[in-house]
Amino acid sequence: MLKSYREVCQAKGLGGLPKGRIATAPFQKERMFDSGSQTQIAMIAGISQQQDRLEREKYMEYTLNKLEKRIGYSFQDKKLLEHAMIHSSYANEHHLGKLGCNERLEFLGDAVLEVVSSDFLFRTFPEMPEGDMTKTRASLVCEPTLAFCAQEIDLGGFLLLGKGEDATGGRGRDSVVSDAMEALIGAIYLDGGFANAKEFIHRFILNDMEHKKLFYDSKTILQEIVQGHTDETLTYVLLKEEGPDHNKSFEVSAMLDGQEIGRGIGRTKKSAEQRAAYRGILTIRKPQE
Repeated sequence: MLKSYREVCQAKGLGGLPKGRIATAPFQKERMFDSGSQTQIAMIAGISQQQDRLEREKYMEYTLNKLEKRIGYSFQDKKLLEHAMIHSSYANEHHLGKLGCNERLEFLGDAVLEVVSSDFLFRTFPEMPEGDMTKTRASLVCEPTLAFCAQEIDLGGFLLLGKGEDATGGRGRDSVVSDAMEALIGAIYLDGGFANAKEFIHRFILNDMEHKKLFYDSKTILQEIVQGHTDETLTYVLLKEEGPDHNKSFEVSAMLDGQEIGRGIGRTKKSAEQRAAYRGILTIRKPQE
């Protein structure tokens, strides 16, 4: 006949639970506490994720509609626009996963931009050789060009960035805003098709090509103007450098024989020189107009 656990203990004179059994009691309590803590943490994490989602929805409702008005396109699927504005730093910080950021949309937008810009150059310049078209297209869709176009619609101000990226000047960083510009193109393509994406590209990227070419080839063009019309020496002088290493600002003056003809500010010395050269071109050309 089987005896109960208590009867076995009493028969052996233990008067209760064996020592081994007693020793496991605190461990059981600890396991129960751990289980409860994990449940509580999971609940907190769930609440936090829900709050993040609600905050993003509010952001989308009250902020991204301004972007829609600015670009002249209203999304049928608002989440596509939101997705286009999510930088990888924000996705990492809020545990959205590798697919939670705008990188896939950027990949798609880059391809659409290349097709549209190639078609534009082919049709607009029927006498332009293939080599020149390739060079022109590269200048139209390069990072500085897209960043310049993004500045015109203040795209950086609409981005969802991680705290660190935001604090270190991510909203004004060429690489960040140019990628977002391509992601926005990809989102428009998915939402409204090729025609709407093409219209956006023509309106905000392929517009005013002459001035954009002046801007992006400004140092080369200014040098050619100076060499073709005068013996004066063109130099660039750094006037100011300020800010921490991760978020510096440079101010440069373009000088022609010691006289300033243009001034520019940029996040790198090179970009500041480029802007100064552009202003210099406008200064030289103004008396001729």
